[in-house]
Amino acid sequence: MAPTPPASTPDSPRTALVTGAGKRLGREIALTLARAGWNVAIHHRHSVDEARQTAADCEAASGRAGSAHTFFADLADERSVRALLPAVVQRFGAVDAVVNSASTFEHDSARSFDYGAMEMHLRANTGAAVVLAQALHEHLSERGTPNGHGAVVNLLDQKLWNMNPDFFSYTLSKAALEAATTMLALALAPRVRVVGVAPGLTLTSHLLSDDKFAELHKQSPLGRSSTAADVAAAVAFVLANGSITGTSLLVDGGQHLMRFERDFSLM
Repeated sequence: MAPTPPASTPDSPRTALVTGAGKRLGREIALTLARAGWNVAIHHRHSVDEARQTAADCEAASGRAGSAHTFFADLADERSVRALLPAVVQRFGAVDAVVNSASTFEHDSARSFDYGAMEMHLRANTGAAVVLAQALHEHLSERGTPNGHGAVVNLLDQKLWNMNPDFFSYTLSKAALEAATTMLALALAPRVRVVGVAPGLTLTSHLLSDDKFAELHKQSPLGRSSTAADVAAAVAFVLANGSITGTSLLVDGGQHLMRFERDFSLM
């Protein structure tokens, strides 16, 4: 095993753990932070090859060998989640930020809702984010870092400000995470800041054709919703601005100002 690097100093790169960073939004966030000079811990579950590619691309973007590394964790398993941040600390010597980007997104409705669906979403989307915030605060306290040095960014969803009943358990888990963002900002202050970033329709999925995605992406006051680069830039801004905590930034082209009766994927 390679020797553990020393903890970060004001003159050395800071380290961010980004969950779900093998692909989609997590990958874009990881690359954006790497370009900004961060070391990046690339979390994955199933996307092993994609995570390795993201790590390689982050190293290329930063121009520093060893500035990115992959880490496995099952976010629905508390023991696995609790082992994640210590593993990143062992590899990089210190962790300064956590970006909770990974998300379970399975369809259910008020009629099909059951405890199993609710628990699956709450464990992965809410519980894991809280445990990682808790672990970051403990780690920074042990290091004796300055107040406001650490930050947690929770990826939310504009639909929390523009409710529809689709993806019922997913939405419940994100609503709980939005409430947890406020509570954690109070509980972990002054050492750790906690902020939400809520994208609009940003990336397509197997539920949308390319033409349908392009059509829906335009449905916003600004004529377009968020891009992955927009969301990643907002995360980088939050991490760089030491005065933001306990609030959520909606990065959606104003889609939350419009009324959508259904989830985008079902329109």
